[in-house]
Amino acid sequence: MTGAGVIYCGDSLQVLKTLPENSVDCCVTSPPYYGLRDYGADGQIGREATPEEYIDRLVSVFHEVKRTLSPQGTCWLNIADTYCGTGSKAGHTDPKNPRGRNGQQVAINHRAPGCKPKDLIGIPWLLALALRGDGWYLRSSIIWYKGNPMPESTRDRPSRCYEYVFLLTKSKRYHYDWKTVAEPTSPATAARYRGGRSAGSKYSKEVPGQGKVHGLNKARSGGYYEDALIPATRNRRNVWQINTVPYRGRHFAAFPPKLAETCILAGCPVGGVVLDPFLGSGTTAAVAKQLNRRYVGIEINPEYCALAEKRIGGDED
Repeated sequence: MTGAGVIYCGDSLQVLKTLPENSVDCCVTSPPYYGLRDYGADGQIGREATPEEYIDRLVSVFHEVKRTLSPQGTCWLNIADTYCGTGSKAGHTDPKNPRGRNGQQVAINHRAPGCKPKDLIGIPWLLALALRGDGWYLRSSIIWYKGNPMPESTRDRPSRCYEYVFLLTKSKRYHYDWKTVAEPTSPATAARYRGGRSAGSKYSKEVPGQGKVHGLNKARSGGYYEDALIPATRNRRNVWQINTVPYRGRHFAAFPPKLAETCILAGCPVGGVVLDPFLGSGTTAAVAKQLNRRYVGIEINPEYCALAEKRIGGDED
C-alpha cells in the first residue's frame, strides 16, 4: 500500500484472499442488499436465487475479512432487510439509473423459500447469526435511524426509517475508542445527578448533619455531584440518528459520510487501515482519508472504481 490507500477493482472474495493476514485495523462496509438493486456487474452479490445463497456468499466474504483483520480489529456492517413477493416492477425507473427501477429489469425478491408474499425476510439477523456461527463476536446491533427516509407508498404497515449496523469483532478484546464518539449528557441525566432518587429509594441514606439524603451518585470527594462534577458526556447509545445526504454521482446507494465517520472514529486508531470490500462510490475510503487513516477498497464495478477514485481525490461531492 502506498500513500493514503489503494482501490482494487475485482470480486471482493477473490481480492480479499490476496491480502495479508492481520493487515487491516477496521472494516466499515455495506454489502449490496438482497434483491433490491442490480449494479450491472457480472458476479455481483445480491442477485442470488435465494436468501440462503446470498447469506452463504456473504459469510464467505466476511470469513476472509476476519482473516485480514488484526486481533484488535472491528467490523461495522450496515445491512437492510427485504420484503418477499413484490415481483417485477421494472417499469418504474430510477432517475439516476435508466436501466430500470433500482437498476433492475427483473426483480428477484419474490423467490424466498419459506416466506409468503409480503413477508419480511429477516436478512439482517439471518446474516448476523450466520457470521456469529462462523466465529465472529457479535458485539452490538445498532439502529441507524434516518430522520429523512425515502417515502413509501404503503398503507398497510409502518414506513421504514432505519437500517442495522452490526459491530463484529475478531477477538473478545479489541480497539473501541468510546470517548471519540461519546454523546453529550442529557439534561434529564444531569438533573438526576443533582437531585438523586426519591425518598425510599435504595440509594437513600442517613448523612450526619444532612439527615435523609436521596442522592443518586457520589463524587470521589464524598459529596454529591455539583454542576462542575457532572460528566459532560456519556457512552454512545445504540440508536444513531444520521440523515441520508444527496450524492450527485451515478451510484444510487451511497451511505452518509457521518455513518462511516462514527464507525471509523470508534473502531480504528489514528494511522490505521480501514477496509471496505464493497466500496461503491468510495464513502468509507474518502472519510478514512479525511480522518488520517489509510484505506483499502474493493469494488467489482469498474465504473464505480473510477467514481470512487475521483471522489477520494476531492473532485466529486
